Amino acid sequence: MIPAVLGLLFLLGPLLGLLTRAPWETLPDRLFSAEVGQALRLSLLCATSATVICLVLGIPLAWLLARAEVPGRGLVRALVTVPLVLPPVVGGVALLLVLGRRGLLGRHLYEWFGVSLPFTTAGVVVAEAFVAMPFLVISVEGALRAADPRFEEAAATLGASRWYTFRRVTLPSVLPGVVAGSVLCWARALGEFGATITFAGNFPGKTTTMPLAVYLALETDPDAAIVLSLVLLLVSVVVLVALRERWIRGVA
Repeated sequence: MIPAVLGLLFLLGPLLGLLTRAPWETLPDRLFSAEVGQALRLSLLCATSATVICLVLGIPLAWLLARAEVPGRGLVRALVTVPLVLPPVVGGVALLLVLGRRGLLGRHLYEWFGVSLPFTTAGVVVAEAFVAMPFLVISVEGALRAADPRFEEAAATLGASRWYTFRRVTLPSVLPGVVAGSVLCWARALGEFGATITFAGNFPGKTTTMPLAVYLALETDPDAAIVLSLVLLLVSVVVLVALRERWIRGVA
């Protein structure tokens, strides 16, 4: 019991410290400031866009890892989870080397289409999707492995196409896992810092998300940093609590 209490205090202690040091007297004025609103809108937009990208790319990837018989599937699964353990700054450097103007792919995007991702809002979305996608893939793959394949087999024997079976049978059966993965993916994208500042930089109104704004405010206005941190904490808690039951069913 004592270790459990100590573990709880270890996790909640910093959050309580944040609440006790919050500038409650000036909190309303700071919350409705232009800087907070701008950073919050950008963070929500980028995190949501990154989650959509992860859904489009991550669900097929999870299906491939769970159902397809491909050589080296274990290695592919390990590579997919690399962003979970890779330092975010290293991920940002890797993105620059691939998608930068002189990168392996970025040079062609710039020369052929005039597209440059680094230090743009789109670059923020790419960085967040890179670090957050493994959460979605792992969750959906686990749900696919736990789903009963007999329903899919029955649909196939009745003449349903693979796409129809996936859309009307497979996807509804793993929906809790998709929801759980999406929530974790979105929360991870919302809090991303290292890869974002390395790949997208820090330009107010363009790439300065809430975590970056917190980092900058710590140097000049600690109270503003606390307020920004409280906003991030509130948004994350509201989303996770609202979807708590679905998240539990998705990972169970």
